[in-house]
Amino acid sequence: MAELKKRQENDTLRLTVPEQFAGMRLDQCLAQLCGDFSRSRLQNLIRQGAVARNGAVCDSPRTAVAANDRIELSLPPEPEPFRAEPERIGLDVLYEDEFLLVLNKPAGMVVHPAAGNWSGTLVNALLGRDPGLAADFEEMDPGRPGIVHRLDKDTSGCLAVAKTPRALCRLSESFASRRVSKVYAAILAGHFKEKTGELCGRIGRHPVDRKKMAVVRSGGKEALTRYRIAEEGRIDGIDASFAEIRIFTGRTHQIRVHMASLGHPVAGDAVYGGARRLPAPRQMLHAWKLTLPHPETGKEMAFEAPFPPDFSEMLAGLH
Repeated sequence: MAELKKRQENDTLRLTVPEQFAGMRLDQCLAQLCGDFSRSRLQNLIRQGAVARNGAVCDSPRTAVAANDRIELSLPPEPEPFRAEPERIGLDVLYEDEFLLVLNKPAGMVVHPAAGNWSGTLVNALLGRDPGLAADFEEMDPGRPGIVHRLDKDTSGCLAVAKTPRALCRLSESFASRRVSKVYAAILAGHFKEKTGELCGRIGRHPVDRKKMAVVRSGGKEALTRYRIAEEGRIDGIDASFAEIRIFTGRTHQIRVHMASLGHPVAGDAVYGGARRLPAPRQMLHAWKLTLPHPETGKEMAFEAPFPPDFSEMLAGLH
């Protein structure tokens, strides 16, 4: 349906609207014709003036297209792949062999470089420990060598890292097929009526605040969380609970969003805490236990990260 032609400055995708797409919104039409691009990216390109319809720039994603309309989509040049710099940063290693590294990530550390956090990340620390790691993953993602999954900046605990491309592929398959067990410890606001429960609401971008995630009625992605309240009490006169939480999917902010949707946000969560915010030095969420098949042998391996001092101190104050 689409013919791709190259220009010297950047790429231009030239398309003709098929009859069956007549009357469709411009962004929806492009999403159908350009399967490699997300609709949100296409909407941004339209608003940036990168799309022309019949020779005139069209900056509204809602514009209705007609059969045989000529659409030109100018694509910005691909950015050079980012390469993180090695830094000598100590890491708490729970396990290591030639294929797999399991770490106890400290709270406050970002997993990989991104806007606002170009240094001091886990990836910088990994490269400082093994400078050859980036070269090993040159063909995959030199900016995130060995990274299989992530934890929020302020979440501590178990994090698996692949040491070879083969191990990365196998670990990624294990995560995708849900053969990995992830159990978190959390200090939550309030007391629960049900001491065990399951949440399966879909999680997507918040309809108003696009920097946040939310449980949504339509769209989003399936998210499954199970919790068990292990202890209840009060912290500094405020009702609080200690929970063991298992997630079966890995959606952005999954536990924080699901617990907040119940009215029991994670202690110290400045984003989802709302009016029931339980004061804490950071969000009290810890990736406690991780079980996964070894990427080379397939043998099931279990790891447990001890609670960091700030978490243990707050938990000790639960009476």
